[in-house]
Amino acid sequence: MPQLSLHSPLGPLTLSEEDGKIISLDWGWGRDQTETPLLCDARDWLDKWFDDPKALGACPFPLEAFGTPYQQKVWAALCAIPVGTVTTYQALAHSVGGSARSVGQAVGRNPIPILIPCHRVVARHGLGGYSGDGGVDDKKWLLALEEATLPSFKK
Repeated sequence: MPQLSLHSPLGPLTLSEEDGKIISLDWGWGRDQTETPLLCDARDWLDKWFDDPKALGACPFPLEAFGTPYQQKVWAALCAIPVGTVTTYQALAHSVGGSARSVGQAVGRNPIPILIPCHRVVARHGLGGYSGDGGVDDKKWLLALEEATLPSFKK
């Protein structure tokens, strides 16, 4: 499986490709470095995205996130959240079915963070978690980069 790493403001990230689709984005530097056209384009796009996410919008690359049908439904809904916009786990549950907890579990298992923008989902009482190496600090940084307006959190 071809992999290509890049330096980012969040630290090193590694993209992986299978059958002409991006299947994962992981924190850390990958062991193997293979410059396929798709991975080079995705790396270059991410470099530009980290400079100005609003100028680029949604990920334009073919993605293949392996998971259950429910997880895939949640991940598809994440892709529809515009740059700079946040929603809650509860609101997402209303649109895809299930509970805020089941949505949170699916969001936490997102294999292609940033490209499938799971950082745009927050809890009613706070930011919630984030699976990146920097945890919630990475989520805060990504939301600030996108100039997202956070809701008033209920106590």
